[in-house]
Amino acid sequence: MSKKPPIPAENQSPYPVEEPPHDHVEDNETVAIVREMAAAKQRRGNGPNARQLGIGAAVGIGSAAIVAGLLYWRGGRKDGK
Repeated sequence: MSKKPPIPAENQSPYPVEEPPHDHVEDNETVAIVREMAAAKQRRGNGPNARQLGIGAAVGIGSAAIVAGLLYWRGGRKDGK
């Protein structure tokens, strides 16, 4: 006697209940990509270096100056308004 109750044929799911067997490959595509990403992360180090921070700060300050100049530009008015 089995532990499962009998299920009528019209009530059975057309989809398989268990995963079909498949071959287990040691080094599939996903594992290779994860290993490659881990190696790249280790090559990069812990974060941006001082040069990258300096360039980022210069770009940020420069863009803020451009925006401020555009916001406060008077457009060559002659009447002083």
